[in-house]
Amino acid sequence: MKTLIEGGQIVNEGKCFEGSLVIEDEKIIEILKKGQHPEAPVEQTIDASGCFILPGIIDTHVHFREPGLTEKADIDSESRAAAAGGVTSYFEMPNTVPQTTTLEALDDKFQRAAKESHVNYTFFFGATNDNTALFDQLDIHRIPGIKLFMGSSTGNMLVDRDEALNRIFSQAKLPIMAHCEDTAIINRNMEEAKKAWGDDPQVSLHALIRSEEACVASTTKAVELAKKHQARLHVAHISTAEELELIPISPVGSNSVAANITAEVTVGHLFFSMLDHERLGARIKVNPAIKSPVDQFMLRQSLNDGRITTIATDHAPHLLSQKQGGCAKAASGMPMVQFSLPTMLELVDEKVLTIERLVQLMAHNPASLFEVRNRGFIRKGYQADLTIVRPKTHWTVTTDIIESKCKWSPMEGHTYNWRVEKTFCNGHLVYQNGVVDHAYIGQPLIFR
Repeated sequence: MKTLIEGGQIVNEGKCFEGSLVIEDEKIIEILKKGQHPEAPVEQTIDASGCFILPGIIDTHVHFREPGLTEKADIDSESRAAAAGGVTSYFEMPNTVPQTTTLEALDDKFQRAAKESHVNYTFFFGATNDNTALFDQLDIHRIPGIKLFMGSSTGNMLVDRDEALNRIFSQAKLPIMAHCEDTAIINRNMEEAKKAWGDDPQVSLHALIRSEEACVASTTKAVELAKKHQARLHVAHISTAEELELIPISPVGSNSVAANITAEVTVGHLFFSMLDHERLGARIKVNPAIKSPVDQFMLRQSLNDGRITTIATDHAPHLLSQKQGGCAKAASGMPMVQFSLPTMLELVDEKVLTIERLVQLMAHNPASLFEVRNRGFIRKGYQADLTIVRPKTHWTVTTDIIESKCKWSPMEGHTYNWRVEKTFCNGHLVYQNGVVDHAYIGQPLIFR
């Protein structure tokens, strides 16, 4: 069936223009400027007047908690949240139970997603101290890369021995996404904080415990290893101004990503500062910690100077009961995938970045950096992954609209000025005005 989406502002590859799209089955078959008409009759017309038509958002950093942690979240619930937030594809992380550090665990996740995921999906393979022998058996067309925890982690996913790190960086043929925090520094800071403040220091001290020093030391090491072994490194959730100085500047206007060392920033680190702990407590406790207003300002500046390549969420749901307490007891992580695009569009309104740059950082660059096939752009022949958003539409986040299984968000009570109206995944209208199509299942992403 041919569908015409007409009358919206199409945002794509650095341009914004009034036009229309024709999609047929799964693909975009025509891109029309104002005044142009489809080559052939269409069966369905969708009026996008007053809206912006974006490529579907690609969130390259989420934790959907399945298997093993499904009291917090699962692929079904969190992919619904993604669809409701205009996110059409996600890359999920390996620290589940069991961890995605074997080929069997990786296959299991793909099998689960093929039954449960309402948008497109893929999964990172997790590095450990002793599983590099499996790297050559990974299907490079199926997964985006290897996730490396170079800082405090659970189970056997912490890799901080030089021998193991050198082996990983030398043998990985895929991009390495690294969580960079120095465990020894964090442990020392926590010990000192407990001496001064008791067994569970207040959450406002989180940024002093998981400190700038811990982030910079670990990121410095990761960058040095990447240069030494000529590996492709993507530093996850940069949180400090000083770390930005370690990242090469990439061309801002390019639709391809040429640098071997790149960086991600999360919506949470852009929107909040450590001062917001006073208002939101442990709801915004994440690792690495949200830092100072100066760091927040510099991260926002970096969106436009080529140091940041991708914006993601690090969507990490916990039960609200698990978010109680301070630095030692409250779980770290927050659910943001449903609200990441409206939050970033709020920063567009604040002139932090343009909507064209937002699209590059949240759709084009994720697709280019990880070499996602036929997605991330509005191009003829590409998959029709599209998000339609309407400006100047006020709505407030309430518990009843939260799709995530944990049923809370740090954005509760926040009033937005942009609304996601429709999300198309492979040409299918998977979300429309508050309703997710529970029957639709997305596709596995293909790479390279």
